[in-house]
Amino acid sequence: MDKDQLKRAVANAAVEYSLTRIDNDSVVGIGTGSTANFFIDAIAAHRHKFSGTVASSSASEQRLKGLGVPVFELNSVAEITLYVDGADEINPQLQLIKGGGAALTREKIVAAVAREFVCIADQSKWVEHLGKFPLPVEVIPMARSYVARELFKLGGDPVWRHGVVTDNGNVIIDVHDLCPIAADGSLERAVNQITGVVTNGLFAIKPATTVLLSTRSGIQTYIS
Repeated sequence: MDKDQLKRAVANAAVEYSLTRIDNDSVVGIGTGSTANFFIDAIAAHRHKFSGTVASSSASEQRLKGLGVPVFELNSVAEITLYVDGADEINPQLQLIKGGGAALTREKIVAAVAREFVCIADQSKWVEHLGKFPLPVEVIPMARSYVARELFKLGGDPVWRHGVVTDNGNVIIDVHDLCPIAADGSLERAVNQITGVVTNGLFAIKPATTVLLSTRSGIQTYIS
């Protein structure tokens, strides 16, 4: 199986899993990225089985609407039954690095509201220690240089992601050379304390609830 086949397989597995968790009143959180897109395409056929969705990015919102799936503003929703999204890295504690698609802030917000966070990924995203993938940090534009200097003090090599503006109007700094990132959440807290940082792509303090991992031998399920 190639990578797209693995992504499609785990997206289909996530639809089956989701249908056991939702009912007609449920709101489903939808993530961003290539694996999430496969999930969107697959869940659209079941749109009559839940109330609607909340999307973590404009791109996902437009894809959902194009398939006839209702999309709600998060401020109009009291609870999200489950949130389904991919990841750039996953460790055995089900902690994640996210933000390769620059949607990390909205992804963190939707995950915070969701009763359950289901992470879907192919086997290449599973790592023993987070940090080989550069850590994305969303930053207020005027603070970019200051934040980069502070990230350097934390031991990373910060690189501005040129030409990328988030849905919130901010910029992304990718922090290299952090591997291994400790699993105690200390780095997530430290980065978020830097003035000018909106948030960072570490999901360590609040990891995924469930991970569905697509491998060439089938879907593996991990529960925190």
